[in-house]
Amino acid sequence: MWALLSLAIGSFGIGMTEFTVMGLLPDIGQELLPGSWTANPDEAIAQAGWLISLYALGVVVGAPTIAGSVARFPRHRVMVLLALALTVFNALTVFAPTFELVAASRFLAGLPHGAYFGIGALVAAEVLGPGNRAKGVAFVLTGLTVANVVGVPLGTFLGQQFGWRVAFALVALVFALATAMIAIFVPRRPGRPGQTLRAELGVFRIGQVWFALGTGAIGFGGFFAVYSYVSPLVTDVARSPVWAVPIVLIVIGLGMTVGNLVGGHLADIDLRRTLLWGLTALAGVLVILALTAAWIVTLGVLVFLVGLVSAALSPPIQSRLMDVSGDNQSIAAALNHSALNIGNSLGAFLGGLVIAAGWGFVAPTWVGVGLAVGGLTIAATGYAVESRAGTPAPVLHPHEPLSD
Repeated sequence: MWALLSLAIGSFGIGMTEFTVMGLLPDIGQELLPGSWTANPDEAIAQAGWLISLYALGVVVGAPTIAGSVARFPRHRVMVLLALALTVFNALTVFAPTFELVAASRFLAGLPHGAYFGIGALVAAEVLGPGNRAKGVAFVLTGLTVANVVGVPLGTFLGQQFGWRVAFALVALVFALATAMIAIFVPRRPGRPGQTLRAELGVFRIGQVWFALGTGAIGFGGFFAVYSYVSPLVTDVARSPVWAVPIVLIVIGLGMTVGNLVGGHLADIDLRRTLLWGLTALAGVLVILALTAAWIVTLGVLVFLVGLVSAALSPPIQSRLMDVSGDNQSIAAALNHSALNIGNSLGAFLGGLVIAAGWGFVAPTWVGVGLAVGGLTIAATGYAVESRAGTPAPVLHPHEPLSD
């Protein structure tokens, strides 16, 4: 139990560092981009949104390369080093004096993200035992979703009151605690000395892997198109005071926490239906949100549902990747976070584009609808291709041991 808690604390820190910035875009834009802020605050906020995209790009780059390179080393040692790297890179964000250096630190902070979650999910699955793979994935992700209930609103509040750098100082302290606990409590198990980066990268030769990656990258982008700009959605569209932003973030986090646990449970029962119906539900909820966002009460209800449905998709997407990846479980588990953070980057980027074009702060929600429908189309196509081929992907059944 202490091993799982140690991993969850690290994922709590990742949730804070990834999502707190979204509620502080106006503060960051005002301090680091004063010229743009004076000329056009909306444009400065959109430019600050690049910090979200750069972090996501770091995840995309780091997840396959790091996870593939360290598969042969003991997981305990790898997890300690990943948590330590997250501590150092987030500390750099606190002290970086310019927008360019903050942007560089955000890219570096994203590099260990995917490998941490991917390898951590394998450790959690081992601890929980056979037949609980998606639940293991969900447990590690629980720290991230709880961060959206507690850590992100707290970081946003502290950032608004005392400066946005204080929020990242708190993040660095969380990672320092996680590093110490992982070093003490995560079980020491041997790695796979014969596993090489080249062998792990062979996963990209599997066609169904690309369908699964596309599902996460496009479909989950629908969530980030909304979440990236939730602060102006609350203050400018619903015309609520700035103190309402942390409350809305708590509501989203509660939805994500519930959805993550539900998604892990349902994916172990019927992965295909969970994935397809989840993407359908996400598109539908986003349509309703776009039509009713001007009212803070309906906004609160719908962002809860957006958080719930989106988080419920993560365990089945990761499980699907692991199903189709054969023996390359380490890199497959990490690639899920590459896919989701492509969605993060894409959603934030496209949302920023429509805002900068003058279409308003509801426009990113419509972008999210399109991305959710795109993800659903990719997932359905992947399953259709698999069915026509008559060779379903290899699935690890409950009685089978979890390979690396």
